[in-house]
Amino acid sequence: MTNVFDDPRITAVGLLVEVHAGLSARFAAQLEEHGLSAVEFEVITRLARSPGNQLRMTDLAAQTSLSTSGVTRVVDRMERDGLLTRRACPSDRRSSYAVVTATGLQRLDETLPGHLLIIEQWFTSQLDPEALATLLNGLRRVRDAVHPGATAGSTTTEQGIASADGATR
Repeated sequence: MTNVFDDPRITAVGLLVEVHAGLSARFAAQLEEHGLSAVEFEVITRLARSPGNQLRMTDLAAQTSLSTSGVTRVVDRMERDGLLTRRACPSDRRSSYAVVTATGLQRLDETLPGHLLIIEQWFTSQLDPEALATLLNGLRRVRDAVHPGATAGSTTTEQGIASADGATR
């Protein structure tokens, strides 16, 4: 009799969850050393990788796992800490942008070397370049299917400046 739990679909999702949990634990400890939570790091990184170091609040919510009210709370806290600021959207009075401040970029610059070291040690160095490229392609396809708003606001700005590759910012 076939064991239904040997299904490769269950194995694939199980491995993805295990990898995410293992990396997240390593990231959390390193981020804490720099006074950032995982959510704050995600927000500041997405903003720093976006054109003009900014995203509309609605686009930031679409790119993260946060609701619009959750993004508002995180941005409020990060604004109090001087890491972000808000800027009114000139074309839509109902919208505003979250923008990384110089202090926020400095905190990211201090945090990133250790973060990249963890990524290299525990993730990218485990795969040869071809396997990594294949994995990234597959992850983008799955991400786009399950989270179509993941790149909202990243590919262009009001001025029409395109991002380098349209990847998640």
